[in-house]
Amino acid sequence: MSSNATPSNTTPSRAKPPTAARPGTTPPNGSAAGAAGGPADASPDVPESTPAPVIPSASGPGAPLGVPANVPAGVPGEAGVPAGAGVPAEAVTPLIRGIAVLRRLTAADGSSSLSGLERATGLARSTVDRITATLARMGYVRLDGRDAVLTPRLMELGNAYLAALRLPRLLGALADALADELDESVSLAVGDRDGVRFIHQATRRRAMSLSFRIGDRLPAERTAPGPLFASEWNEEEWTHWRRRRAADPEDRGFPAVPARSRPYAEESDGPYAEEAGRSYPADDGGRRAEGGASGTVPPSQLPTVGDDFEERVAEAGRLGWASDDQLIEPGLVAISMPVRAGGRIACVVNVVSHTSRHSAADLRETLLPRLRTAVAAMERELTAERATPLPDHAGRAAPGRPAPSGLADWTSASKHELGREFVESLARGLTVITAFGEGRAELTLTAVAQATGLARATARRALITLEHLGYVTTRDRVFRLTPRVLGLGYPPLSRTTLPEIAAPHLTELSQRLHDSVSLAVLTGDEIQYTGRVSTSRVMSVNITVGTRLPAYATALGRVILADLPEGQVPLSPELNPLTPRTITDPEHLRAELDRVRKAGYALVEGELEQGLRSIAVPVRDRGGRVVAAVNVAMHSTRRTAESCVRDVLPDLHATATRIEEDLRIAGCFRQVPLN
Repeated sequence: MSSNATPSNTTPSRAKPPTAARPGTTPPNGSAAGAAGGPADASPDVPESTPAPVIPSASGPGAPLGVPANVPAGVPGEAGVPAGAGVPAEAVTPLIRGIAVLRRLTAADGSSSLSGLERATGLARSTVDRITATLARMGYVRLDGRDAVLTPRLMELGNAYLAALRLPRLLGALADALADELDESVSLAVGDRDGVRFIHQATRRRAMSLSFRIGDRLPAERTAPGPLFASEWNEEEWTHWRRRRAADPEDRGFPAVPARSRPYAEESDGPYAEEAGRSYPADDGGRRAEGGASGTVPPSQLPTVGDDFEERVAEAGRLGWASDDQLIEPGLVAISMPVRAGGRIACVVNVVSHTSRHSAADLRETLLPRLRTAVAAMERELTAERATPLPDHAGRAAPGRPAPSGLADWTSASKHELGREFVESLARGLTVITAFGEGRAELTLTAVAQATGLARATARRALITLEHLGYVTTRDRVFRLTPRVLGLGYPPLSRTTLPEIAAPHLTELSQRLHDSVSLAVLTGDEIQYTGRVSTSRVMSVNITVGTRLPAYATALGRVILADLPEGQVPLSPELNPLTPRTITDPEHLRAELDRVRKAGYALVEGELEQGLRSIAVPVRDRGGRVVAAVNVAMHSTRRTAESCVRDVLPDLHATATRIEEDLRIAGCFRQVPLN
């Protein structure tokens, strides 16, 4: 139901300024022509006018788990703040513009040309160049020629929210177990103003995938979780929902769902299909079309998706569960139940299926009892949880960039190095988000300043701006992140695979060394190539993605095998000699694996094919387990073994480290597919 953002094959070095950024001509205060108040800030999330109720956490009454944002109407333009926009005087305009660029990249599924960003945001090209240059310096964007591509490192913003929320960590395993039991996709959702946003996914890998992405936002009226959250809305929130429905009847502001420009009745199926063309008696209560045929209701006057939302909310409040019978699109059905903490809804568990597997009625009869059992277990988990600080899961430290406490010095150094190409206030404002995390769900202004190393005045302006945009909420001088933070790149990046993460790093290494570079994983007793960058030499190593080779005879295989516990190494009793140099004695091979484990790399010469030399290092996940390997392969006449260790190995280790850093961030709250 969604496509992935695929990394391109080129990337600038993180240690150097991005070369694709052009010198800007826009003054730092953004007084040049061009309006950010156009498409750039036409939010896919309709602005709020009133704050939503606080959801108490499991660790104590009144401690919020997640609060929808309070977003004033109106947005600032590039040349200043238009009349009536409601933008605070102390708002940081470059931060507003930078977030507008990130949101447009998110809406474009993670990649856009710089000229496309210029058109979509209404910003001057020089401003777009400076923003993307700054984001590239932070590691949030990769500049590939004239394109800007979101990188996994941007997920540290959403990870900060998810870590502070705690719900994915506490309930994720239970949701995964429910998905395994039901053999259906299971999601956890939180309320986000008049919509819902997913914070955890346990998907079934089928040809017809029914899952949304983590961070996707859906209109409340077209989902199963929506009526449950709406059962706790106050009248002001209902007023806002009605205003949004009137302003956006086609749901164009929710790119994660198909837009509805007409009722379901105009389609071949769906819950209202049977109403199309139906005739009614003269006393049809006003349903007859003006000037139309007697008693015939045209599709334009039939019920549209969500028209019965208030009735569904009342029913959900009475029953304690809600369903979605093809409200998002024909064929999709779902059932949801709330998980409560302190008497309020903390999140909603959503089970999604397809009408080819379950009807809506069958979903209720078959799955609801097991869903109730799972929800009860989740509520027990929340009740038992204690708010003790845990290791940070936000994955905030980036290569060449310090933890937030050293941010002020890093941004100053970057500004000194890049000059006008680096927008310091944008970098500082975004990193304020990463001050939050596990054990830091609520922070005072002083705590934010201390965590980032920023002056209180600088931190205060950043927080004011983020609150205005809906990414931070405050109560009693305490700040909290909102679910809207997940809208900054998380949906397209939440489907990123390890090969996609590795691709730009492999390309960079290949371009530096002028040799073939590969990524592989272990499949049984073989390695499978999942990433590959070849050189254009007359004589080069010719292997394609998907190729499988015996693990015991390759450098890639040996660094992965060396990490396996003794007794779990998949070795055949008889190892075939692929060349005269292939190690075939099991004891000799075990000794070689021990050496590889201690050295941290494998060097194989002529064992897979005569004349082929390969050096490989492991790629580890967040837990330190080797999940893949990266190698550089060449003909033996190109480099000696000593030269490989001296000249290639340091760059190879550095590349693996960068892949691991991105993998740790991308894998904080999801399982990153290895192929």
